[in-house]
Amino acid sequence: MSQGQPRRLQPDQQEPIKYGDVFNVSGDLAKNPIAPEDASMMQTAESIVFGQTQKGGPAAVMHSAATQNERAGLIGHRDVTIITGEQGVTVAETDVPGRRIITESVAGQVVGRYVQPRPTAGDKPVDQSDAAAIQAAEVRATASNVIVPGGLAASAQSAAAHNATVSDDEEKIKLNEVLSGATAKLPADKAVTRQDAEGVVSAELRNNPNVATYPGGVASSIAAAARLNENINI
Repeated sequence: MSQGQPRRLQPDQQEPIKYGDVFNVSGDLAKNPIAPEDASMMQTAESIVFGQTQKGGPAAVMHSAATQNERAGLIGHRDVTIITGEQGVTVAETDVPGRRIITESVAGQVVGRYVQPRPTAGDKPVDQSDAAAIQAAEVRATASNVIVPGGLAASAQSAAAHNATVSDDEEKIKLNEVLSGATAKLPADKAVTRQDAEGVVSAELRNNPNVATYPGGVASSIAAAARLNENINI
């Protein structure tokens, strides 16, 4: 992260804490005080992306600085820095292989950046929810309720059954092993539709104890393919 910690105002200080005091920013932004509404905007933006305000992140630093400015009587509770009000704050997420990069900015200048690892679904041990989703996908691709011997659904069911008896993840069969050469294992194939995606998502949800789909897993991949196909056909 690029920010520091807000300095404490001394009783005889008449200057509010500015952006340049706590962040590596320049120009007009650096000269502007941090106001309570600025902090509120960043807290909202962080919550949308992370689900909560990040401990020690830009929003927390801004809130601490704004609170000190307000307590010193140098900033009003509803005040917003002009440049921040005009240009806003952003928390943007960029996906790269195996990672996601989250950049937080105020008035177009970066005040924080996170690089977080993103586990790949291919390394996930196959469980019953994966097998159910794969079977639902195969049924829709082949228009047949018959599980093909040696096909994707059969391989996934076998893998899920095997993994249920193994405690060491290293010994479990992974999703990428089952899905390797998926097209060749299907006796028929078709373009994925929204209805196909809904069926696969439903199957994965029903068989997941947490009633959730796995990020980047079978259901989410099918749903992404359906969205892409819809855009192509527009």
